[in-house]
Amino acid sequence: MKIIVGIATAGRREVLSETLLHLTRQDRKPDAILVCPSSQDDVDETFAETLSVPVTIVAGERGLTKQRNAILSAIDAGDLLVFFDDDFLPQVDFLANAETLFLKERDIVVATGLVLADGIHGPGIPVKEGLEILERDRAAGSQATLEPVYNAYGCNMVFRLSAIEVDGTRFDERLPLYGWQEDVDFCRRLARYGRIVRSGDLRGVHLGNKRGRTSGLRFGYSQVANPLYLFRKGSVSLKWTLHLMGSNVAANTIGSLRPPGLVDRRGRLKGNLIAFADLLRGRIDPLRMLEL
Repeated sequence: MKIIVGIATAGRREVLSETLLHLTRQDRKPDAILVCPSSQDDVDETFAETLSVPVTIVAGERGLTKQRNAILSAIDAGDLLVFFDDDFLPQVDFLANAETLFLKERDIVVATGLVLADGIHGPGIPVKEGLEILERDRAAGSQATLEPVYNAYGCNMVFRLSAIEVDGTRFDERLPLYGWQEDVDFCRRLARYGRIVRSGDLRGVHLGNKRGRTSGLRFGYSQVANPLYLFRKGSVSLKWTLHLMGSNVAANTIGSLRPPGLVDRRGRLKGNLIAFADLLRGRIDPLRMLEL
């Protein structure tokens, strides 16, 4: 199979270089790596040229969905597309196991892996610590589990390109900047063509680097606007929408009563409230967060 790795990146030049270097250590190396930066400064092209796997820089507009779409449009042929976040470190056998899985299970169209540690829930995980976690995991061995899931986790998603090509599926560019829940929308539109699974043979560490993140206010607006938008377009169920919005608003409300921490809960809550006000006025729109 021809395996292409795609990475959309913004504001993480040093971390991206570490991730690209790590990808060259895969037991089964990718046939190509396509990187779409939000600006030229996001990539150390001189360093990328020294790597043993070809890295192609793809031009695209700023915004996760636009950058991923630019990568999709740059692919001329392939079998698997693996989207990694610029701060995701896959286990060394990730791509080899992905290839085996998709060759064996022909009805799988999307797969995601087990995240051994996720820095998104805390201050972030340094690269050195992430590599140590992978080393301990490799020594312990994996458990070959395979279970159905609603969607892939955006930091590590494996797609069968033939399923994407049926309708020319693309990420919804009305979900701006960080594109929150764009992974759910994209996966649910592919669900008609086959199974979406999580495999215990696909493992990695999400560093959760805090550079390049959306502000609390804007993110809070997206926490309400994006799920409602996806429900209205038919990508997700009402139950999923209400559960996601409710859990986030509750977390922000409780968190705003505590001293400021790593997460800007007060900013997110304010964004939630602005979104609900826009909903009542009939003007709620994911793109409105760009005005905040």
